[in-house]
Amino acid sequence: METATVNTFAEQIAIYKQNGDMALRNEIVLKNMGLVRACALSMRNMYIKFGDTDDVINEGVLALMDAIETYDPTKGAKFETYAGLKVRGAIIDYIRKQDWIPRNVRKFSRTLDKANSMLYNLNGRAPTTAELAEYLKMDESKLLKQMAECSCTLTLSFEELLYEDNINEPSMDVPTDSELMREEMRKVIAEAIGELKDKEREVITLYYYKNFKYADIAKALGITEGRVCQIHSKAILLLKAKLEPYFRSN
Repeated sequence: METATVNTFAEQIAIYKQNGDMALRNEIVLKNMGLVRACALSMRNMYIKFGDTDDVINEGVLALMDAIETYDPTKGAKFETYAGLKVRGAIIDYIRKQDWIPRNVRKFSRTLDKANSMLYNLNGRAPTTAELAEYLKMDESKLLKQMAECSCTLTLSFEELLYEDNINEPSMDVPTDSELMREEMRKVIAEAIGELKDKEREVITLYYYKNFKYADIAKALGITEGRVCQIHSKAILLLKAKLEPYFRSN
């Protein structure tokens, strides 16, 4: 069989583009379903209350198929890297377009984000919950409740900040300068996470690096799921305020 001697996805895709063998394309899709599921599951806290995981995975599969059609190995990127960006960007775009989140939650999320950025830039540090509540002229307990409610919205906004350049058509050019920029970005993110409070850092680590659901994080830390959402929102607000100037300048 012709595909038996094929060792890489790049070679398989090259053969598929030459002969249009749909069976080979489907084989490539099946071999990369783990990548699609991993992306969908790692982002599930953004849609789990509103959407179905299978629908999100379906969007990821469509993006994977498009990645097969548009992949160009001569530009240096591994197919898995290119496809991962395409899939993640498509999922972000899909969640954004569904308009699942109530308008009042989205509105408050934007207001909170702006207030946090303004106070962060003014004071050179993350504002306390009390300072945010005072600035927004609201009770601190009400602020904490609304911070938990808008956790999904803030997370989506943060994901867009990280991946906005890749949502439509991720670049496959990976020269030395690009690799240096990626490494610098990783360092900037790591430094920002390092400045979080212990509990915030734990939540972010479990969420992004261990792919825990909010319920799993709550169980691991011995706190309520609502408290996890509050801590996550506060951490995301700080990361956005610290990282946004860096991303906007690049």
